[in-house]
Amino acid sequence: MADEPESLILRMLRSMDTKLDRLIEEVDGLKTRVGTLERSVADLHVGMAEHPVRMDRMERRLDRIEKRLNLVDA
Repeated sequence: MADEPESLILRMLRSMDTKLDRLIEEVDGLKTRVGTLERSVADLHVGMAEHPVRMDRMERRLDRIEKRLNLVDA
């Protein structure tokens, strides 16, 4: 009789251990995916920060073109 409850407890502990191992694997996978998302968002921020600089350069070039072609009102 004493063996049966111990056996039941051991089975439950083993089952919990298996579930915990699966949970740890899933959390590790989620950490990887979140890290990838963080890098992607950071890349987007860098790309968006470059837009004003590029637009300023295009505006300067357009101003120069207009001046050369005498399209600007004096």
